[in-house]
Amino acid sequence: MVHNNSTIKTNTQPIRIGIVAGEISGDILGASLIQSIKARYPNAIFEGIGGPQMIEEGCHSLFDLEELSVMGLVEVFSRLRRLFSIKTQLFEHFTKNPPDVFVGIDAPDFNLRLELQLKEAGIKTVQYVSPSIWAWRQKRIFKVAKATNLVLALLPFEKEFYDKYDFPCDFVGHTLADQIPSDMSKPQSRMKLDLDESATYLALMPGSRGSELKFNSEMYLVAADKLSIKYPDLKFVIPLVNKQRKKQFLTAKEQFAPDLDIAIIDGQSRDVMAASDAIMLASGTATLEGLLVNRPMVIAHKIHWLTYKLFKPLMKVKHYSLPNLLAKKELIVELIQEDATIDNIVLEVSKLLDNDNTEMTQAFSELQQMLRCNASERATDSIIKLINS
Repeated sequence: MVHNNSTIKTNTQPIRIGIVAGEISGDILGASLIQSIKARYPNAIFEGIGGPQMIEEGCHSLFDLEELSVMGLVEVFSRLRRLFSIKTQLFEHFTKNPPDVFVGIDAPDFNLRLELQLKEAGIKTVQYVSPSIWAWRQKRIFKVAKATNLVLALLPFEKEFYDKYDFPCDFVGHTLADQIPSDMSKPQSRMKLDLDESATYLALMPGSRGSELKFNSEMYLVAADKLSIKYPDLKFVIPLVNKQRKKQFLTAKEQFAPDLDIAIIDGQSRDVMAASDAIMLASGTATLEGLLVNRPMVIAHKIHWLTYKLFKPLMKVKHYSLPNLLAKKELIVELIQEDATIDNIVLEVSKLLDNDNTEMTQAFSELQQMLRCNASERATDSIIKLINS
């Protein structure tokens, strides 16, 4: 890729970038972005909040990423005081040491509030990953416009939405689509994870946040227990993102399915998906990873009943998962809230195990091409252009 020299910052000072990711998926995007910026500006400084991958790339994290990784209206209430305290401290830090640009990665409830304050203080702000304003509460676009100078959209239909309002938005594609090879090998992934090469595996992915495991673990375990009776040769594997989630899941397993034989893997969710014949997962970025590793899947997801009751009337879209939103039709079955019963889960997973899923995986292949466009490079181009504007 050729870079126009006119966009290069000539200041002898290294560029400073404030950056805040709110969860594991943001950490992946952030690490790739840092890599891309450092390829052009080796002395660039990054500070804010990042997870293990961003820290490894050289981001100075002022707080633990886990502190922001909370989902759902009801769940956030109990953490509000701490979240406000972190936001205030970040604002004070960045106004005392103004970065050339602030990049908020996803976590819109937290980042947009911080971005609004920073923009008002004269700092340029970028929201990397659009909030789902096309899906619900579309008037939030005015809040986004007030808080940011630019939105970097991962999905083509998001840019279409911003263009209607004539607001600066660049479609950059998705980093995961660039990172994940379209032909991830099942045998290689099994060898890497030390899994049985000849067995049929179902990956269980109830979520990476504490709140997701709280609501999803029981139904995943009970459904898996029933599936193990129906398919005696079926094996189960689960990736758990850190020690806290592992402890949380093992406690639930002891309670709901103590005899279920399940391979527990530390992290490596992508290899777990690639090693599996089918995937049962919570809604979220993991559905995109499932699409990119090209494995048939079904979604089973619950949130706090009150959160769901408040959000459901505001939804403007028919589908929740990224594969279905991208395809603009139902490619994968979504069992959400009251539809996420044990019987429904067993039925839909059985369909995946018993049938040929070529139609689904062929559709996934087509969507992969749409999203592969050097996302981190394009995001870097947009950010540098904003710094120099």
